[in-house]
Amino acid sequence: MNKEQLVKLLEDVKKGGVEVDAAVKQIASLPFADIGFARVDKHRHIRCGFPEVIFCQGKAVDHVVEIFRELASTGHNVLATRASEEMFAAIERTGEFPAARYEPLGRTITLKQQTESEPLGRITVITAGTADIPVAMEAVTTAEILGQNVELICDVGVAGLHRLLDKVELLQSSNVVIAIAGMEGALASVVGGLVSCPVIAVPTSVGYGTSFGGVTALLAMLNSCSSGVSVVNIDNGFSAAYNASIINSMIEEKN
Repeated sequence: MNKEQLVKLLEDVKKGGVEVDAAVKQIASLPFADIGFARVDKHRHIRCGFPEVIFCQGKAVDHVVEIFRELASTGHNVLATRASEEMFAAIERTGEFPAARYEPLGRTITLKQQTESEPLGRITVITAGTADIPVAMEAVTTAEILGQNVELICDVGVAGLHRLLDKVELLQSSNVVIAIAGMEGALASVVGGLVSCPVIAVPTSVGYGTSFGGVTALLAMLNSCSSGVSVVNIDNGFSAAYNASIINSMIEEKN
């Protein structure tokens, strides 16, 4: 049951077309589905605006399939992150989700069941280098399945600053910029000094030894001299895109 169906149900109760007890039985299944090894949150889209997302890393393949099935039953779009090809193959074998898609670089599985009107505003995702693209693809896929308009710009790191400056007009017309960089993580600070919109920085684990698996980029971004920069965890394209989607949606609602 989605938000629109819930509203209709309550309206039917108000008009007397549905008995209260019957409505209670329908609503009772909304908060979560207890499937033994997991309690799938079917109510999250009502509370938070977006459905629950499956974090697949560390989960058994058959558990991912069962959770995917429960979330798909709500009629909403489904997103699974850090998913393996084996997990996607298992979902395909069920034959229940022919529209499911796997994005190998970002390691995401998506099932689009709802088509929403495209937002007027845009989220722009940029990477310092091509080695950062897997994290960028996780961000892009996340934002898209959440109904956002997304633009991806790759390989505009500060080692060749002219490449970034060529895209300034596009960046300045964005509602949110997600800046993804490893090594010394300088890209976010530079972008923060060029735009008036929020910049969400994503440090990546790309770099040689003293990058410490992304810790150097993380600390650099946390210490950014640009005031409009906020930072998510290392390699966490998902959280960056989720937060950017919230921001973009709120801007669209106000407009």
